[in-house]
Amino acid sequence: MMTSFRFCRAAGVALTALALVSVAPVHAQEITPEKLAALKIDAAARVDGKAKLIQEMVDSIFSFGELAMQEVETSRYVTEILEKNGFKVTRGVAGMPTAWTAVWSNGTGGPTIAVGSDIDGIPKANQKPGIAWREPMVPGAPGHGEGHNSGQAVNVAAALAVKEIMTREKIAGTLMLWPGVAEEPVAAKAFFVRDGVFANVDAVLFTHVGSNLQTSYGQPSGTGGVSVLYTFNGESAHSAGAPWRGRSALDAVELMDAGWNFRREHLRPEQRSHYVIKDGGDFPNVVPSVATVWYYFREQTFENIRKNYEIGSKIAQAAAMMTDTTVTSRIIGTAAPQHMNKPMAEAAYENIKRIGLPTWTPEEQTFAKAVQKLVGGKETGLDTELKPLTPPDPEPKSGGSDDIGDVSWTKPTITIRFPSNIPELPGHNWSNAIAMATPIAHKGAVAGSKAMAMTILDLMTTPRLLAEAKAYYTDVQTKDVKYQPILTNEKPYIEMNGDIMGEFRERMRPLYYNPKKYKTYLEQIGVTWPTIVKPN
Repeated sequence: MMTSFRFCRAAGVALTALALVSVAPVHAQEITPEKLAALKIDAAARVDGKAKLIQEMVDSIFSFGELAMQEVETSRYVTEILEKNGFKVTRGVAGMPTAWTAVWSNGTGGPTIAVGSDIDGIPKANQKPGIAWREPMVPGAPGHGEGHNSGQAVNVAAALAVKEIMTREKIAGTLMLWPGVAEEPVAAKAFFVRDGVFANVDAVLFTHVGSNLQTSYGQPSGTGGVSVLYTFNGESAHSAGAPWRGRSALDAVELMDAGWNFRREHLRPEQRSHYVIKDGGDFPNVVPSVATVWYYFREQTFENIRKNYEIGSKIAQAAAMMTDTTVTSRIIGTAAPQHMNKPMAEAAYENIKRIGLPTWTPEEQTFAKAVQKLVGGKETGLDTELKPLTPPDPEPKSGGSDDIGDVSWTKPTITIRFPSNIPELPGHNWSNAIAMATPIAHKGAVAGSKAMAMTILDLMTTPRLLAEAKAYYTDVQTKDVKYQPILTNEKPYIEMNGDIMGEFRERMRPLYYNPKKYKTYLEQIGVTWPTIVKPN
């Protein structure tokens, strides 16, 4: 087990010496390895000093529980913190009201490092944290059943720590923070890329909640994909009185679904595809004139993603022909297959080894095992050993998607995962929300923030690393495969989930965290940490 990133007070002598620098911004090549090591000590200490901010951000965003494209409170909250700390915020980025960038520059020149993390929640995942049983606070409401409430705390604390060091040391460079709006429906990052949000960025550091402190390079297991709505239009009629006068849009949806399900046998086993019927009509005695089905077509290469999307669209057209209806489609978003940068991952992993995993208490381990037992997972508890940085699998397994893939084909990019959640949970589930406003989430976010801060400093002060990252991106990653965007002139689906949040937001508002009154969210909702046995 790695020990926590703790340095002796003797480092203070070095830090005092580092404060005696010239008044002009320095170039990155002037930072020696010894000085960089001392700056990382300083960054980790500064993140520790922001542990209260991290806890408040994790808990506050958890309490908002907002769905994709409706992250109003979350975006307001985070951008206000950044503006108070000297960042210039631009709202409504890429045509999305909850999207923003927050930029701070020191001096002139130097690299621009973009730091991002997702912010949206999961439908019907509302859950009281800190208890080892199912109990929604607002039944039917959304919640953070993946843990996206924690990533902005990781990034903001890291950015503020690095900003303080850059200011003191006169290090030239720019920090740009941004949110992963609507990641669950992969509905934003491809629009960011298309609209040039990363045009002037040198490298991207992304962070995502996990159960270990880790990173990777190359193509990880998983898929890319297309998220698309198909809407069929027919003609209503009385279902009993004159059904022959109707043309059922729902019949078309059902025929499309049947056709796709038959076609699955003849697709590569790596594909993943799923659908939900968003609108199946109004009343059984009215022939549905409009029906909508939402598909995800996932595959592991650009070519196969496009191929499956085209097959799905052909089946939709055939279903419309069979029912004498018409069909239109709307791309909600896309996710390219991810490809992460090797030199950046290697640098981040060196920082991860210095930091190590948090030291979990016996109570935290007992709680984690109780939650694992609750959902039928292996009762392994919280991870106590770092996962190694390993070469990518020659044949990556299939699985989920993340639209950070589109960013990774635009600029050198890595994802740093941090241990704020419990292993062996199902994912996209209420149980994944249980730990996300507890000391487990807080400690994991502190560890992740240290890794993020130290890796930002690497990129800001080591020209060789940035050059190697760009060379890998140019000479390895994109040598034979280029980014193949599917988006053309589509507009973001900003009305998504408006009806759901309209139904639940005011019922959730009284449960928003008040850090001025309560030390933690658990204290506010009256949960004793940890609570494992449900009272009779």
